[in-house]
Amino acid sequence: MRWGWCVGAAAALAIGGGAAAQSPAALNDAPPPLPATAATQTVPVADDMRSILDQLPLLGARAIATLTPVEARLEPTAADAYNAAIRKSGMSVAPDATVTTQDLAYGADPMQYARVYRPGAAAGTGAPLPLLVYYHGGGWVLADLTAYDATPRLLAKQLNAIVVSVEYRRAPEYRFPAQHDDAAAAYAWAVRNAPAWGADPARVALAGESAGGNLALNTAIYARDHALARPAHVLAIYPIANSDPALPSRRDSVAAVPLDTAMLGWFAHYYAAGAGDTADPRLDLVRADLRGLPPVTIVNAQIDPLRSDGETLAQALRGAGVSVQQRTYGGVTHEFFGMGRLVRGAYDAELYAVARLKAAFGL
Repeated sequence: MRWGWCVGAAAALAIGGGAAAQSPAALNDAPPPLPATAATQTVPVADDMRSILDQLPLLGARAIATLTPVEARLEPTAADAYNAAIRKSGMSVAPDATVTTQDLAYGADPMQYARVYRPGAAAGTGAPLPLLVYYHGGGWVLADLTAYDATPRLLAKQLNAIVVSVEYRRAPEYRFPAQHDDAAAAYAWAVRNAPAWGADPARVALAGESAGGNLALNTAIYARDHALARPAHVLAIYPIANSDPALPSRRDSVAAVPLDTAMLGWFAHYYAAGAGDTADPRLDLVRADLRGLPPVTIVNAQIDPLRSDGETLAQALRGAGVSVQQRTYGGVTHEFFGMGRLVRGAYDAELYAVARLKAAFGL
């Protein structure tokens, strides 16, 4: 995994300090024992998705659940596999240069920074643009803004919006709830600084993938409870939301790639500060107080141990009176979102998410 670092002067952390820093030795702690495999993957992967997954072994990818965090952060990512497949198809992997970026600090720690994406179409318009605050995935242990560049860059261009992609402190250096504290702090900071970037703080939404989808929902809850600007919408892409180990997708996608069921236990081993943390409603979102949240869009992949998280979260949101739409895309796996140049399911999901956000922004 690639690491990103803050540029510019550090600012004081606006909200909360999170868990205390752990010993650096935690990065080399042995991974937890692998659970017994109760089932194997039976749903076929779509050919276009398979063309990307086939690149992972060619890049030397190993099973994350057998590695330490230090080792895992050096492994090739799904983004690396996607770029390899793009090159194989003869297309360029250069990022869309019409969207520019700037890294800015929102806190004192080097990992507390954000990447601000500005669409080229915004130049000279004079009208403030919508603001979208985005959180990347990686189980709160892995990944960074560069590995998750595709989605914020895509959304900035398609929405003609300012997108703020948030970096946050990771476990095991900082365990739960440091990541949630950082997500809330970055949101407040982004809303406060929106006018300086040409964005409208009254038209703000939240988005995130995987662990970041969890952070997006939690930040909406935090905004509700702390009188911050209310987001117009939340886009949660395969969010972590349900701590029940017996969920159907934990079994039918136990051996899925690039995320398998064993990795969920691996992440929990490194981010949880105590035995009861996984029952905390910030992690077990289906049991959180979800009342009064803005409309939510949930995107899931069929071949993903987190599929049931999104489906049960949609049920919980409806039970709390929240307007929600949830779609599960067939034949695709975790990390498919942002791969629309090669994967039809991803292209369809991206169109759907953009349409939902445009409607929320009144575009």
